Amino acid sequence: MVALAYTVAFEGVEARLVEVQCAVAPGMPAFGIVGLPDKAVSEARERVRAALTEMAIALPSKRITVNLSPADLPKEGSHFDLPIALALLAALDVLPREDVARTVALGELSLGGQLVPVLGALPAAMAAAEEGRTLLCPQASGAEAAWVGAVEVIGAGSLAEVVRHFTGDAPISPSQPGEVVEAPFSRDLRDVKGQERAKRALEIAAAGRHHLLLVGSPGSGKSMLAARLPGILPPLAPVEALETSMIHSLAGLLTEGGISRTRPFREPHHTASMAAIIGGGRGAKPGEVSLAHNGVLFLDEFPEFPKSVLETLRQPIETGEVVVARANAHVRYPCRFLLVAAANPCRCGHLGDAGRSCAKAPLCGEDYMGRISGPLMDRFDLRVEVPPVAFQDLDLPASGESSQEVGARIARARALQARRFAGQVRVRLNADAEGRLLEEIAEPCAEGRDLLGRVAERIGLSARGYHRVLRVARTIADLDGAERVRRPHVAEAVGYRLAFSREV
Repeated sequence: MVALAYTVAFEGVEARLVEVQCAVAPGMPAFGIVGLPDKAVSEARERVRAALTEMAIALPSKRITVNLSPADLPKEGSHFDLPIALALLAALDVLPREDVARTVALGELSLGGQLVPVLGALPAAMAAAEEGRTLLCPQASGAEAAWVGAVEVIGAGSLAEVVRHFTGDAPISPSQPGEVVEAPFSRDLRDVKGQERAKRALEIAAAGRHHLLLVGSPGSGKSMLAARLPGILPPLAPVEALETSMIHSLAGLLTEGGISRTRPFREPHHTASMAAIIGGGRGAKPGEVSLAHNGVLFLDEFPEFPKSVLETLRQPIETGEVVVARANAHVRYPCRFLLVAAANPCRCGHLGDAGRSCAKAPLCGEDYMGRISGPLMDRFDLRVEVPPVAFQDLDLPASGESSQEVGARIARARALQARRFAGQVRVRLNADAEGRLLEEIAEPCAEGRDLLGRVAERIGLSARGYHRVLRVARTIADLDGAERVRRPHVAEAVGYRLAFSREV
């Protein structure tokens, strides 16, 4: 009789249920695993055999066949060890078959029978909750999985503990969720001297998740401004925290089962590969764009990134998801992030300073910024020049609004947007609005519409640019607490659009 156990196979952040079937039949002694396993899954038989030997359980001199169904779904990872061991023990009548079949299990076995933590416990818990089953996982992964409150999570330290739990000799208490991780922010927006226009653009970008391009000479404060973004962004909502943590779980970034309410801030180096930024590699792992989901992706030295990498950003920016294509699968990851890019105006960085610029000026600036294609530049809602700060300003004491004050204003604007889009499925912020919805929420007054029309006609504003101006104007109105988009809101939004524009 075939014994059944259950586990999951990961396709992006989705965990698909896999049925582990085990049959022990007469024949030449053998232990085979079928069902499109990768090398790590095929090696599970040796780890399972060693773990059972450590428990003084001898395999019978029969033919043991383990089938992973559906058979055409690729199975990758060492987390198949535990469900294979459970199915085998159930087939040998060591464990009750009914109890094993009501459990979704994942975990890697050491040769001594200890359970090693694995990636993806949180998505696996979501899949177990949808199926109405209990999740069995390594003890170190239990706190992470227990954040899914709709499922009972059993965290075991070894295969022997699992056996004693199923036989009723020593039941394991359900795991409890890990602690909420709150990262302290020591970088305050007040530390930035001058740069009031850039600070304002940073506030607008954070309020509506509008992509921002900062261009200025070296040392003008571009990276300093970007580093203060996490301090003014509101904490993740519960749904957002779960979405983000599922991606970080697959990447192995959750520590001790804790889920963070702090928005991600990813800043990859400009030498990063396409697989590192977009996702891919072995197992089609999430890239930086997905790890920045619901947070910030900061790309310093933006033109220095390979052109192929920059161009692949265009579609994720528009759709909010990235597809990693493979010969046998297409893996999707969500990636709704705020893109903040920083760049020098030219290679030497001193294009605007006649005394310090290189001999190739001004052509060097055109060549350098020309690495950013027109379609990619068109996707930046806010473009700001960050001029050098005078020494006299640096010697002044800190002034202006603190991150807490600006963050409170951003939180109010985001709360207003949350109420506005409460009935929408894929729209959370103004940056997500499009079509008829955008026309309804961002329709400017007569004066604002007249100004926008004249600007669009004069500079040849693209359709995408027109809609992005409307979104930014709506966010500016939200920061002001205005119900209607008015002419000053449109004028400010257009002003951020014109800098470094290819349309002028």
